[in-house]
Amino acid sequence: MHLLTSLLLVPVLGALCIALLPGQQVRLIRGVAFAAGAIALLFSWGLLTQFEPGTAGMQLVEETPWNPRLGTSYSLGIDGISFPMVLLATLLTFIAILASSSIRDRTKWYFVLVLLLEAAMLGVFMARDWTLFYLLWELTLIPLFFLIGGWGGKRRHQAALNFVLYTMGGSVFMLISLLVLFDTTPGHSFAMDTMTSGARALPVYTQIMIFLGFLIGFGVKMPIFPIHGWLPLAHVEAPSPISILLSGILLKMGSYGLIRAASMLPEAIVALQPLLAGLAFFSLIYGGLLAWRQTDLKAMIAYSSVSHMGIVLLGIAALNIAGLTGAVMQMIAHGLVAGSLFLLIGLLYERTHTRDINEYSSLVQVTPRFAFFTSLALLAGMAIPGTAGFIAELHAIIGGFEAWGWVILLISVGMMVTAAYSVRTIGRLFTGPVHSRMRDLKDLQPMELTAAGVLATGIILLGIAPQPALQLMATSIAQLSAVFTGIQGS
Repeated sequence: MHLLTSLLLVPVLGALCIALLPGQQVRLIRGVAFAAGAIALLFSWGLLTQFEPGTAGMQLVEETPWNPRLGTSYSLGIDGISFPMVLLATLLTFIAILASSSIRDRTKWYFVLVLLLEAAMLGVFMARDWTLFYLLWELTLIPLFFLIGGWGGKRRHQAALNFVLYTMGGSVFMLISLLVLFDTTPGHSFAMDTMTSGARALPVYTQIMIFLGFLIGFGVKMPIFPIHGWLPLAHVEAPSPISILLSGILLKMGSYGLIRAASMLPEAIVALQPLLAGLAFFSLIYGGLLAWRQTDLKAMIAYSSVSHMGIVLLGIAALNIAGLTGAVMQMIAHGLVAGSLFLLIGLLYERTHTRDINEYSSLVQVTPRFAFFTSLALLAGMAIPGTAGFIAELHAIIGGFEAWGWVILLISVGMMVTAAYSVRTIGRLFTGPVHSRMRDLKDLQPMELTAAGVLATGIILLGIAPQPALQLMATSIAQLSAVFTGIQGS
């Protein structure tokens, strides 16, 4: 059974069906896009019945050789680290399709690009061959370039070009590292398992140089300081449904790739552990401070993503079970929280045509459902108990304490900054007198309420009952951590 290939084909076939439809059939186009997103969502979550959490290796593996002389193959598989990302990608893509009701211009090609983007993102998380991984990684740039440039804000063309140039620039370093690995490993294969076994036998210095290339390539996408320059402009100018995917999924591609590179070059990441921890702490505090200074709500969420992804990098740098668990959980939690905030702020912007926080006040009296879901998402971003962010950050802190002791208290600075801008935003949005221009705002409609409710449910469920998610990733993370522990103990 080629289950993973079937999952990849669902959005591709949906995009093909839409491409064949007349552009005037807007309702039918939306219906096909909705159906494709829903089928992909149900299909991916149905794979939970086939996945065995107690198995550490790759599952549902499919492999077809492409070019044996070059060592390339079409190879797919999932484990406890990639499978949660697949589930998150199908969920947020479905939410983005639901949130795209405001797209009325060139609707046909908009949904074609969204579905192709979903297929490419899923392929990145499922690829078991570095050639396939790289091709799909680069493929995500094409639909994103046109989605931002075609349906974005006033500076959309600059944002699209900026995003592509940054990402392609980082990809050059990743490609060089892959080619060096291919040349230096005896297997001369791009299969991840083969390349991993060869890479681990390389000298430490060689591993470090190769890993630095991966760090730049994946760090641009995460993003980490100082290679985060594309993110604020892209998030602000992109259509809000695309911002959901940018922040919720695209950033996770970078951290996921970094985890795979770390497992392939363990001696390098052990040697560079202080550097990664320093970058994590700086990104955490720097992103929070910039978010605090913003008055544009989308820019605030964009910079907060730099801060939250700093938690992910910190968990990866800890190189222990608690830290790696915190990193993967933070990837999930941030996807849900950022997706929820971009969804709500986008819907609010459609009604008010402003994102300036100073122009809002006491919306709780006019739009109580907006007030509730936005407050919940902001509080979840602060990692209060009972939300997914708390579980993620708690594991990251425990992992950090095991690795560096009381130095981990520096993370509290970033948390206080996050609390400061989150509480300020809640206060500005939901207290004070109601502005006259805001008195007639419509609250969340049934479809919008469904989308916001699904994300809010995920945030709360992972906060109060995280055990199923933790069990899903536990064995794979334990296997990965054992590799680093063996090196640190030798």
